[in-house]
Amino acid sequence: MAIKVFAVDIDGTLTENGGGIIHMPALAKLRYLDRLGYNVIYVTGRSSTEAFVLAVFGGTTRIAVGENGGAITVAPQEHRLLASRAKCMEGYELLKKSLDGVQEKPVFPRMTEVVMLRTFDIKEGQKILDEHGLQLYLNDSKYAFHINEKGVDKALGLKEALKMLKVEPEEAVAIGDSETDIPMYEACGCSIALAHAEGYVKEKARHVVSGREGVGLVEAIDYVAQNYLGVKAQ
Repeated sequence: MAIKVFAVDIDGTLTENGGGIIHMPALAKLRYLDRLGYNVIYVTGRSSTEAFVLAVFGGTTRIAVGENGGAITVAPQEHRLLASRAKCMEGYELLKKSLDGVQEKPVFPRMTEVVMLRTFDIKEGQKILDEHGLQLYLNDSKYAFHINEKGVDKALGLKEALKMLKVEPEEAVAIGDSETDIPMYEACGCSIALAHAEGYVKEKARHVVSGREGVGLVEAIDYVAQNYLGVKAQ
């Protein structure tokens, strides 16, 4: 299998210590991959604008998938939206009236989703959305709770980004650490979970590395290099 694209989650994968700090050795690896001609696409629950800025300053491919697949940014003022924030806000207002502790999280502006603090029972929240017939779902990125439209996930956004690059999903490797990365795992030809991912997340990946957070991303890149790119271990 020929690998042409690395689809990389940000929080808990490229970042370390739970504070959004970039693991610099991992970023250096991603930048080197870009120089070798591979595309590196950030696929994140953060805003696509944040991911695009990271790509610009980090020296990787200037296509970013954000909002768990709902938004793709290819230039500072150029975004492709695959979902409706208005629909997600309808769900948010319903949850706010129905449950205690529902509150938006202070984040960069979102164009297709609602981001909330992890302060309520997510299963109960999903039950309420379903009972009212809203085509929305809740997911936990470990960074926050998100309301997204059903059918919108990281796989959807990544596939649209890959079309822009004229690359097939089978030619991409997905690297991540949370349940939001599972659709991406299932879409790509190769998938790697980091050590700190939940068991059910690891089960969906083709390979699991022993490292956590940024260290795990370095290990994942080395694994792909040795097993798919023909690089010999040092």
